[in-house]
Amino acid sequence: MESVQMERQRLTVDVLIIGGGTAGCYAAMELGKSPELAVLVAEKANIERSGCLAAGVNALNAYISDGHTPADYVEYARKDAEGIIRDDLMLTLAEDVNAVTEDLERLGLVILKDAEGRYVTRGWRNVKINGENIKPLLAREVRKQENVRVLNHVNITDLKIQRDAAGACRVTGAWGFSVRKPVAYDITARAVLVATGGAAGLYRPNNPGFSRHKMWYPPFNTGAGYAMGIRAGAEMTTFEHRFVALRCKDTIAPTGTIAQGVGAKQVNAKGEVYETKYGLTTPERIYGTVEENRKGNGPCYLDTRHIRAEQQQALYHAYLNMAPAQTLKWVEAGKGPKEQPVEVEGTEPYVVGGHTASGYWVDTNRASTLPGLFAAGDVAGGAPQKYVTGALAEGRIAAQSIVSYLEDAEQPAADGDDRMAEYEQYLTSAAGNLTTLQQEEAMQKVMDEYAGGIRTDYRYNESRLQLAAEKIRHLETLLPTLHADDMYGLMKIYELRERLTVCRALIAHMLARKETRWHTFGENADHPEQSTEGLCYVNSRWQDGAFKILYRPLVKGGHYEHTYP
Repeated sequence: MESVQMERQRLTVDVLIIGGGTAGCYAAMELGKSPELAVLVAEKANIERSGCLAAGVNALNAYISDGHTPADYVEYARKDAEGIIRDDLMLTLAEDVNAVTEDLERLGLVILKDAEGRYVTRGWRNVKINGENIKPLLAREVRKQENVRVLNHVNITDLKIQRDAAGACRVTGAWGFSVRKPVAYDITARAVLVATGGAAGLYRPNNPGFSRHKMWYPPFNTGAGYAMGIRAGAEMTTFEHRFVALRCKDTIAPTGTIAQGVGAKQVNAKGEVYETKYGLTTPERIYGTVEENRKGNGPCYLDTRHIRAEQQQALYHAYLNMAPAQTLKWVEAGKGPKEQPVEVEGTEPYVVGGHTASGYWVDTNRASTLPGLFAAGDVAGGAPQKYVTGALAEGRIAAQSIVSYLEDAEQPAADGDDRMAEYEQYLTSAAGNLTTLQQEEAMQKVMDEYAGGIRTDYRYNESRLQLAAEKIRHLETLLPTLHADDMYGLMKIYELRERLTVCRALIAHMLARKETRWHTFGENADHPEQSTEGLCYVNSRWQDGAFKILYRPLVKGGHYEHTYP
């Protein structure tokens, strides 16, 4: 077959930011304050409309008001995560969420205010916004930084590692390729910040076929940042703390706007309020819904029949700003939420550190266990319930830490493992019997049936997980048989590779936690109760072709630094 010639572009910078989403953009803005540093943002899409904020958002869910303190927010997160949080990470971001909120307003974000000029809040932890343009605002500010270059439509696949004579390693850049033209990027950097999204698409989703990407979390967030860190040997934490969202059925639209906005209770088909029976934390709300359906009391609903006409209109408007399919569903049915309750269901599981504690094991400064590598936002573990403003805060914290790190960091050698041959192999090899999509669907079927997906009501046990691990490893062996017709096809192959890597890590973590700490999020049928021994972090490191599990004690307050190899 005729060889596809890829152009090689070598770039050398001080800081490489992988991912131009929420945390990545804010980190770039912060690094703009250090004009002597050359900063590069590499984004798979376009920072104008990329990441979890691509379509906008109607509230900032981490803002501290009404006399509450950052310590209160830490305790809220601790309760919701059943004790598995990092105090140092939660407190440092909680101390910053109000400041970054005010900074967004300075950039032009519309934050709703009452007659006295105070932010309109829902409870004490969030504020209402008109956030359709939140990502363009961030992108515009990034482009104003004279020392920051943005490289859109570039898919980063692997971190570059430099080892000294003693075997010690540091991260010195990354490899990637353009998703539009045959160009491979060999990027050398003195520091790297991973600010990509979490992992969607691991499990079979709620909706099949052409609607499969109608899901809670962005389908283009494939766990790339996790995967490149795992393969490089970075320590990861709490992947078993999966996230399952309670959503409006079929549209997968948010339910918090209804539950908090109009005070709708969760009821079963008999009209019984069940939310108080199971609890009101995030996992308990979903667990109650799953249990009521298992008992034959479903379907389950958010009971909106008590709302006023003006509240119904407000819901129409709110969903048009973030999930228009829900408003269209009401209009097409000829019945709004005032006439009939809103049916709810759980989504497939995700791995996402912005809502749960999954991600890189970082110190208080958001430095990973690999020198030169930092993490912020959805890929940084240990700090659940960070949401948008928490991700912004972590971007700033990581950027400030990078500036300090670079005071003593030497310029790395511009070398490392060459990935061009691997990229070209997929472009030139003959196609095998399976397509990338077929292998992706096979992966999702395995995870759904054997690793606690929707099909098994999110339950799993050791024997099923062992089978899942075996089947996922087999799918990995089939990757070399895939063929890409173009650069977009090459991107899809690497997205599959990333998801398979994250699946393996997730299964290893689920096997390691011998309890059910979070109902639905981690429903272990072999160990259905919480265990006192479970009050620890389940961490892992990829080593010699397998995951080495590490149990770390809880970090209580203070400033945490890595003290081990």
